[in-house]
Amino acid sequence: MTNFIPIFPLSIVVYPGEPLNLHIFEPRYKQLIGECIKEGKMFGIPSVVDDKVNEMGTLVRVVELCQLYDDGQMDIRTEGVRVFKMLEIVKEIPDKLYSGAIVNYPDNDMQGSPQVMKRLIQGMHSIHAKVGVEKKFAKAEADMISYDIAHHLGLSPEEEYRVLELLQERQRQEFLKRHITRVIPIMEEMEALRKKIRMNGHFRNLEGFKFN
Repeated sequence: MTNFIPIFPLSIVVYPGEPLNLHIFEPRYKQLIGECIKEGKMFGIPSVVDDKVNEMGTLVRVVELCQLYDDGQMDIRTEGVRVFKMLEIVKEIPDKLYSGAIVNYPDNDMQGSPQVMKRLIQGMHSIHAKVGVEKKFAKAEADMISYDIAHHLGLSPEEEYRVLELLQERQRQEFLKRHITRVIPIMEEMEALRKKIRMNGHFRNLEGFKFN
């Protein structure tokens, strides 16, 4: 299916099912969001990485208008709906301040391996424990998919976008698994280094070497 959507390019990656809170202050996006709320339509967030608007993004719906300010600024709650691919950007739209795009919606296989997902979640908890972070999730772990944890693994913006490009859940799981496998040993080495540095200058109770 191909259609036209208004777009709101941002320097973030949004995934399907992801909640996103936004403060709207630019005139063009105040107009866009105002129309979305009034007409019940959705908008697209193409991901901007390294100052480049990429072709993949996520269709987003407005869940709640939390606050409307006197000058028209807004606080809104949104949620990612589905991944799209931009075929053409329409920079100027008659009587509109914002831009739009002609997009299609590639097939996105959401069936992954529950066993791999369980290991990914364990890896995520291990990373969080090593950096002293505790996160709470709205979803039960048994219901989580790769999109639910991708932002919580220390991926770079380029890597987060790569996850968006992958259109099979098993591919996304494999990508995240490789990341965790690579990152945890590095974190363990850094922790060992920190311990060595902390010990420098401390009184140490060491037993001398015994010659036979």
